[in-house]
Amino acid sequence: MSQQDDLERYAALLRKWNAVQNLVSRETVDELWPRHIADSLQVMRYVRDSDRAVIDLGSGGGFPAIPMAIASRGAERRFTLVEPIAKKASFLRTVARELGLPVTIEARRAEQIDSRETFDLVTSRALASLPELLHLSLPFARDSGHFLLHKGRNYRQELDAAAAKFHFDVVVHSSESDPEGVILEITNLRAKSAA
Repeated sequence: MSQQDDLERYAALLRKWNAVQNLVSRETVDELWPRHIADSLQVMRYVRDSDRAVIDLGSGGGFPAIPMAIASRGAERRFTLVEPIAKKASFLRTVARELGLPVTIEARRAEQIDSRETFDLVTSRALASLPELLHLSLPFARDSGHFLLHKGRNYRQELDAAAAKFHFDVVVHSSESDPEGVILEITNLRAKSAA
């Protein structure tokens, strides 16, 4: 099976399941490839060879983690997808099983996971504001780890709000699929001590 075949199978499963539950908005399902799949795959250019353990928060219909897992075949990379909505988690398990992906599904909220495991890479797309997202994801990141986060047109305000609570370095990458969107690549994240 080629990467394209796997992506086609994933898209078919998503369309089938989306008919009975809301994995992606009905308005964007016809734009599945550019709006969701290509948008997810563009993150791969910023993934490091050393990123072996990846966690995706708020996976929903599997973006960006499922396309990333498909693109990572042969890279000895494993993915943990955090999705608290049971029906969405069930869909993600079906996709992982049918495509044979190295994916674990955590069917609960990020703050409910009492894991001592840390990850090389944290991803998320459309889950929460940046300050909240960094607060949720900080416990999962290794000291040497990094974050690749999809953000929209208000990313500057979100960065300012996050800078009030956290120290971090950031590189802003323009999105290839959304003229107003960006990928925030964050490193050296640590919380500011309360005054």
